[in-house]
Amino acid sequence: MKVALFSQLIQPEDIPWVMQMIEELDLQKADIHIDRDFYQQIQRETAVRKLPTFTLDSGLDSSFDLFVSFGGDGTMLRAVTYVREFGIPMVGVNTGRLGFLSTFKREEVRELVQGFKAGAYKVGNRSLVALAPGQLDGAFGDLQFALNEITVSRKDTTSMITVETYLDGEYLTSYWADGLIIATPTGSTGYSLSCGGPVIAPSARSFVLTPIAPHNLNARPLVISDETEIRIRVSGREDNHLVSLDSRIVTVPNGQELIIKKADFTLPMLEYQSGSFFNTLRSKLLWGQDQRN
Repeated sequence: MKVALFSQLIQPEDIPWVMQMIEELDLQKADIHIDRDFYQQIQRETAVRKLPTFTLDSGLDSSFDLFVSFGGDGTMLRAVTYVREFGIPMVGVNTGRLGFLSTFKREEVRELVQGFKAGAYKVGNRSLVALAPGQLDGAFGDLQFALNEITVSRKDTTSMITVETYLDGEYLTSYWADGLIIATPTGSTGYSLSCGGPVIAPSARSFVLTPIAPHNLNARPLVISDETEIRIRVSGREDNHLVSLDSRIVTVPNGQELIIKKADFTLPMLEYQSGSFFNTLRSKLLWGQDQRN
């Protein structure tokens, strides 16, 4: 069993749980690799045995059996840029706040390892959304994909922007709004949800277009097939707008056309019974909470 451990910024009070996971993995005779910066954070706080390390650019490949992220949902989104097309099953240990993607509590790290070893899980393949190759002069490098959403939004202004939108070459509308979110089913419980978008089950083969603060009573979120090619162009009073892929963001000149499609790979995410999508929906978002139930 070959396992990768990752975190962006670990708090000192969470390190004992990381050490507990390493101990459990050792009991299972796992081959443990750890993100280099994460490893250095741990070394500053406590004694830890020598472990092979990896970075964003090297040390990971499709031979890994499991990728464990310690942190919140933002850390999981960052972890996606490490896993990318390698097909390594991912799971998150929540040391942040909500933890919708990071479903395991830090106190459950032993159960996570034991359940994985016993095969007590399902793998859900999550679709991603991506910019078509060769766009934005390589501003995002080779990481032109997002697990949650691609968003265009206004910059340096309180005025609305206009987002001219085409689906498979057919004109849809021009959104007068603060921006537009193109979200995956995974991302439907994030920014899109905050802007009035629907919750979509992860297995659905869909995207949702959710306008941000539209100045139009008829501009509602729209669910479309994830096989759709989306083409957008932004105009407005300022010269530039923002484009974000999950938490990564760049400035783009107005008038530049963007082509957005489903990524050509999926992201395998582990789902244990205790952390199933619908269980998480009830426990983290209080879905359908009614005192009569």
